[in-house]
Amino acid sequence: MNNTDIPTASALTPGAPVPVGHRRRSKGLRDKHLKFLLLLPAIVLVGATAIGPLFSGLYLAFRDWNLSKSSASKPLWTLSEDGWGNISYLFDNFSRALSDSALQNSIWVTVVFTVLSVVISIGLALGIALLLGRGTRSRVLVRTLLILPFAMSPALVGISWRFMVSPQFGIFHAVFKDVWPWLAGIDWLADPVLAFAVLIASDVWHWTPYMAMLLLGGLASVPKETQEAAEIDGANSWQVFRDVTLPALMPVLVVAAILKAIFSLKMFDQVFMITSGGPGQATQTLAYFIYVQGFKYYDMSYAAAVSYFLVIPMLVLAFIYIRLVFKRP
Repeated sequence: MNNTDIPTASALTPGAPVPVGHRRRSKGLRDKHLKFLLLLPAIVLVGATAIGPLFSGLYLAFRDWNLSKSSASKPLWTLSEDGWGNISYLFDNFSRALSDSALQNSIWVTVVFTVLSVVISIGLALGIALLLGRGTRSRVLVRTLLILPFAMSPALVGISWRFMVSPQFGIFHAVFKDVWPWLAGIDWLADPVLAFAVLIASDVWHWTPYMAMLLLGGLASVPKETQEAAEIDGANSWQVFRDVTLPALMPVLVVAAILKAIFSLKMFDQVFMITSGGPGQATQTLAYFIYVQGFKYYDMSYAAAVSYFLVIPMLVLAFIYIRLVFKRP
């Protein structure tokens, strides 16, 4: 420790100059307190709109509340009436969820949808980013056009795609009747596989531009000197991409994939507008299943319990995302 960091008697007398180390510590404390004060409104807002409902839903998951039977929830288990021997009653909603075949189907649909949507979206976004990164004259126009699908609300995307695949007056019917007539009369939403494909296509169309913009920013940070050195050494375009560009872009790719996975897990609007979970339960995602339990069957406590099958993986992904984004170099 330097002598200048230790306050002397002269430094404590009125009018004496404040030591440099003491001034730095005081300024650091003021800056730290200012940061917390600036973040306080955001912390309060997040707590009121996100953390609060999470705990409220968890509380409701351990109660019995069906709006068609009662306007208020009641406990599933009480010590005075049921005793410690029947404490398993407290977990009735979760026990029911573990044996619910419709829930298992929704989880499977959500997993398949998320994997396919992430892989296709990131793959297309990477290709678009590589094309736009070459510096063509039209890239400003193309970037502007890329924003348009992402600027549309998910509900509007769902309505648009529902009209596009309509077998009577959709654009698919108008195009296919002249090019591939045998495809013109297909009812896309009546077939489980085709309906699922339409759902994935709408989601990919909506999110790929956003992912492309993220990857385009990542490509801008890849050192041009390294790429040029590889080309001078005789590497072709594929080798430069595989050995130089892709490894440098991998952190951005991982972040983009995690973000897309979070968006896909909570997929609801397009399911509601395009397929309503059908035909049957072929496109019923977990988010839509929760909606059906809560707002069709009015089983609010069961819907709250099932929602944690969605909340927990999203929290894990959000934690990984935060660790990657704010990781110190």
